[in-house]
Amino acid sequence: MPNFSASSFAASGPEPTSPLRLRPMGTADLDAVVEIEHTFTAPWTREMFVQELSQAQSAANNVAEWDGQVVGYALWWYVADEVHIVNVAVHTEFRRRGVARVLLRAIFDAASERGMTIATLEVRVNNTAATTLYEALGFQKIAIRKRYYADNGEDAVVMLKALRTSAAAAPESVPDAVPDGEAGRNANL
Repeated sequence: MPNFSASSFAASGPEPTSPLRLRPMGTADLDAVVEIEHTFTAPWTREMFVQELSQAQSAANNVAEWDGQVVGYALWWYVADEVHIVNVAVHTEFRRRGVARVLLRAIFDAASERGMTIATLEVRVNNTAATTLYEALGFQKIAIRKRYYADNGEDAVVMLKALRTSAAAAPESVPDAVPDGEAGRNANL
């Protein structure tokens, strides 16, 4: 397990002081991804990630690396005119530092470039940190899926965000103090 230190990040802001690099997830990343995943209540299995990696036509993914170590990841699906965010997670030592925000913005950019007009996700009703992040990024609560999560029967909040097309895309303004971490975790919130 990588030895991460919260002091590796600027204490006053959410962005990493070392360059954060995004790249597509590969099978070589799965040990680190599964390690991060197992910090959650109902973690995905390695086989679930392998299945996601095999869906190249309709799905995409990224890992976030800091100093060569995987510190977060995101998976999403392209469905008609929407991008559905399936899973976003950040290593416990790197939460609340902007990693999930960077991963989500990359999803928005990729989806806009493909002509997607909306982003959707589900989040556990009790996951206020993730919900706060999503709302700061422009998501709105649109529905509740009753007893959505199989592990404990918890409800899910369905959230939606309108995306800009790539021609109209402009940088978003996001408050610096937005919590980060268990963001975007469709199956595991």
